[in-house]
Formats: sequence, structure tokens, C-alpha cells
Amino acid sequence: MTDALDRSYLGTFRGERFVIKLGGEVVLNAAGLDALAADIAVLTREGISLVLIHGGGPQADALAARLGHTPQKVNGRRITTDTDLEIAKMAYGGSINLELLAALRRHGVRGVGLSGVDANLLTVTRRPPRRVRDASNGTEALVDFGHVGDIVDVDPAVLHLLCAARMVPVVASLAADNDGAIYNVNADSVAASLAGAFDAAKLFLLTNVSGVLADPGDPASRWSVLSTADCDGLIAQGVIHGGMLPKVQACLDALAAGVRRTHILNGTLDHSLLLESFTYEGVGTMILNPADKAAYLAGRSEPVPHN
Repeated sequence: MTDALDRSYLGTFRGERFVIKLGGEVVLNAAGLDALAADIAVLTREGISLVLIHGGGPQADALAARLGHTPQKVNGRRITTDTDLEIAKMAYGGSINLELLAALRRHGVRGVGLSGVDANLLTVTRRPPRRVRDASNGTEALVDFGHVGDIVDVDPAVLHLLCAARMVPVVASLAADNDGAIYNVNADSVAASLAGAFDAAKLFLLTNVSGVLADPGDPASRWSVLSTADCDGLIAQGVIHGGMLPKVQACLDALAAGVRRTHILNGTLDHSLLLESFTYEGVGTMILNPADKAAYLAGRSEPVPHN
């Protein structure tokens, strides 16, 4: 695989930190997960410290169906009832986390399973009821999302300890408040918060689409590079909407917190992580601040600076 990469990029990020968020769709395909674990092994051999974040909406839905439970969702966002929280614990903190750790082990990567509860990594408060407009009929209602937490504090000490020992933390998107109550937390938000607190050079959001598209039905319409200002304009125009909107917002939040590069890419494609990291055009959409975008485009023929 490394033969297809730009050799000038290899080693560019040695000593840096990457945060990688995996969507549930990425974990579903065993062959694709194995290829991703192989990519992660390459990055660790290049001297990059990695933190993996995962949710697992499809897996939670499948487990709920097996248990005879139908999740409630508003505009695609899950209402976490008592039952849904127990399902999230089983899926996120259990089976998905273990599957990721096993895939990493097959490629010689020493992964350590965590959640936001471990070592007070994340502190949250219960999300208050919000007025939400139903996209299907345009009506607005006050919605209580249940056991959903909003992040108020991050303590990355455990991440530093594990990465210093050349281990890869694998973090499930569950967290607790100061009283020890457990909450479901949006995995994109977890990834953005951890990337900022961990002083990451890059944040990758791996999903099942090729990045930000001008035409949602045409992967060839992908933007390779966007600035924060570009994103603001595309959001205002309605081009970035639906499920892509929270992912772009997570990138914007991470950049505001000091992360230098953010990426949205299709993690179900073999070796997309390496191709996005170590080729100029990449295979997803990179979002960065306007000055960094200008410098990136100006340095097209040279290794991309990362400071």
C-alpha cells in the first residue's frame, strides 16, 4: 500500500497526534475494518500517536431490534430512554469496542478500550429539552432527548499516559456527569472535544460518504479542500445539510480549538485513511482555516507543512 503514497509525506507527521472517529458503518464490514486496522498500524509505525473514537448507531439499532425495542428519533437524532442507554452501554462500551481492539491486535497494535467515563476523560451534563423543528412536516416541538450528555470538561491525562506507552486508546462515546450518571454522547462531538484537548494535528471523521459533495448523488463532486469560510457559505446556502452538517460542525469546532487539519472521508473504502493522510489530493474533504488553505494550495508541489 505504501507504494501508492507520496513518499515526501511519509514521516512528515512523526511525533504528532491524530484523532480518528469511526462511524458505525465503518465497523460493520469485517474486511474494511481489517484494512483500516492495517492503516492504523502503518500510522503508528510512522511515529504518530493515535486516539480512536467510535459510536455505533447501526449496531445499537440492530441490537434494539433483536431485543424488540424500537428507538425513537427526531430528525435522525436518537432519544436515549432508559432502555436505549442500556443498549448503548452494551453496543458501544461492549461489542463494538472489543471488535475494534481485536482488529488492531491482528495488526500488532496495542489498543486499550475506554469510554469517556474512564479516568474522568469526559464530564458531561444532561442535555436540557430543546425546541426542534421536525424536518418531515415543519412543525416545532419541545423534545427531551433523555440520557444524552453535552460535554463540559475534558481531562486527556489518560490519553497522554497511554500514548506515551505506545498504546492506542479506543474510546466509546459514553460519559458521566459529576454524580456518576452515565450518558450517551454524540461521537462527532466527542472526537472534536478530544482532538482540541489532546492538541491533535489532525482530526479524521470516517463515515460512509466521500466527504462534502456539491451533488449528494455524485461522489465525483467532492470538494478536496474547504476553508472554514467556505463551509459557512455552503451551510448558509443549504448545500451542507442533513447528516453532513454535524460532521462539518465538529470539524469547525475542532479547528476553533486549535486542531490544524480536519478531514471527512469514506472509511468503508480500503486504505482511505492512508490515502487521505499521505497524498496531496486525498480521497475525502479536508477542512482548515482560510490562511492554511491558501498556504496548502500554494505549496501544492511541496510536502505540506504541518505546523
